[in-house]
Amino acid sequence: MRKTTSSCALYLAAFVQMLGVGLIVSLLPGRVISLSGSMDDVGFIASFFAIPFVVLQIPAGRLSDRFGCRLLLAAGCMLAGFTGLLYYSARSILEILAARAIQGIAEIPAWALGPALLSTLFPDARGEVIGRYNASFHLGLMAGSLAPVLAPSLRTGNTAFLLYSVAGFFSAAVILAFVRDPAQIACEGKNVSFQDFRSVLSSIYRIRRPELYAGICLYGGAYGAFLTVVPGVLLGEKNFGQGGVTIFFALFYVAVSISQDIAGRFSDKKGRTHAMITGLVLAAGGMATFMLFNGTMVFLALFAASCGLGVFCVASLALLGDSAPASMKGVASAIFYVFWGAGFFLLPPLLTWLGRPLGYSATFFLFSTVMIVETAMLYRGESSRSGRNIKC
Repeated sequence: MRKTTSSCALYLAAFVQMLGVGLIVSLLPGRVISLSGSMDDVGFIASFFAIPFVVLQIPAGRLSDRFGCRLLLAAGCMLAGFTGLLYYSARSILEILAARAIQGIAEIPAWALGPALLSTLFPDARGEVIGRYNASFHLGLMAGSLAPVLAPSLRTGNTAFLLYSVAGFFSAAVILAFVRDPAQIACEGKNVSFQDFRSVLSSIYRIRRPELYAGICLYGGAYGAFLTVVPGVLLGEKNFGQGGVTIFFALFYVAVSISQDIAGRFSDKKGRTHAMITGLVLAAGGMATFMLFNGTMVFLALFAASCGLGVFCVASLALLGDSAPASMKGVASAIFYVFWGAGFFLLPPLLTWLGRPLGYSATFFLFSTVMIVETAMLYRGESSRSGRNIKC
């Protein structure tokens, strides 16, 4: 019963916090463009988020493994609440980017420690519960992104940032009231040792799959591009209005949510690598073709790519969780988001830099080609491991 209460409360908190994020994320590219007058600074929305997000992942994971996830999850939600107040008062690009950096710190627990907690609570259904959590997470983002469609007044002014603040504080209250630490549930009355950082890296290294880490980087870069570069392209290249961008965000989050819920169960039964390959193929196909279309077909191509990203995320995150002992789930999840954050930081600005001389059609086709190469690397690695297992 404790596990069920904790998991349901965590799903609710993730949904509400991300509802607040969804309210503001579709507004940020347009806000930056209006302040700077060009696309040049849009990619930095992702980069300023990713710098603290990457740097503090492993410290946060180590703290959660030692002291539990509950307080860190609540603290992240409360910091998100304060970040909303900073967005509300921002009047320049630098102020927006500074708030974005603080938001990167605030969201570390929601992204990394929520799956780590569930991974420990439900070790026999890791893919399924992570899929449900990520589905709740992205359903919140979808609901938040649709809110400006239902209430157009949210597209202007600063009301959305105040609502984001309220969502953060509410989620913190839910976590403090109903979520129990996995260490408290599984190890009450026991002395739980905290292993040093070297042993953590040794545990993760056992996977020995550099292609997995490369894929996570590409996934992070694609996710960052969908939050920053793609909306900018829809506004500047495809002549979509803010309403069209809002619809894109809603479809993106719906696709990621649905695909993660399904992919979690699929990867538990059929294997992580097969799911990751399927996801990358879908993502590459959608990203390679969306610039060739107009109107509704643009949304369909991006929807397919979004589904692919969701499938890859759940399978790769669960695979890292499989590799770590119960006492290191926080760090295993943190390792995932270190590689994810590296791609999130580097690739969106690179895509905007390449987009100017090459054009965005060629740039996204090039990115898709890299993803197909990564797919081949994953397939080759899986075939090689299968061959070794047969010989044994």
